[in-house]
Amino acid sequence: MSSSTSSSQNATRQAAQEAFVPTMRELVRTYQAFAAYSEAHVRQFSLTPSQFDVIATLGNTNGMSMSDIGEKTLITKGTLTGVIDRLIKKEIVTRENPPGDRRTVIVRLTAKGEQVFEQVFPAHIAYLKTQFEKLEPSELELLRVLLGRLRTNF
Repeated sequence: MSSSTSSSQNATRQAAQEAFVPTMRELVRTYQAFAAYSEAHVRQFSLTPSQFDVIATLGNTNGMSMSDIGEKTLITKGTLTGVIDRLIKKEIVTRENPPGDRRTVIVRLTAKGEQVFEQVFPAHIAYLKTQFEKLEPSELELLRVLLGRLRTNF
């Protein structure tokens, strides 16, 4: 075995032993479990998780620019346009340019979209609550603080 292969194997073993690796794995597994649980419920309303995210973000607003929606959701800019297009086809949102500003696009819930929001949002929060309420309020707060601290490190 060459010294570079041995050195590479040692670096690999050392990396796998870093103290944060089990925490990182648990964070990813937790997110995957949450996403699967949430998605299964949202799909019962004939929505994708991204469509639900947009509807939930636009609910109780007078509309938002595409850039604001992108900042407030978990949807990448490239994906957001397609999500909005599909919501327009479902007559859940409209897309318009404000007078005198052709570069800005405002997305708003339609009357049907408002109805969808009023039906789906509280139902989904109630569905998620059944899992989150298994934690004590102090545990939820600690988790929120620690996740926020972790996020700011990136």
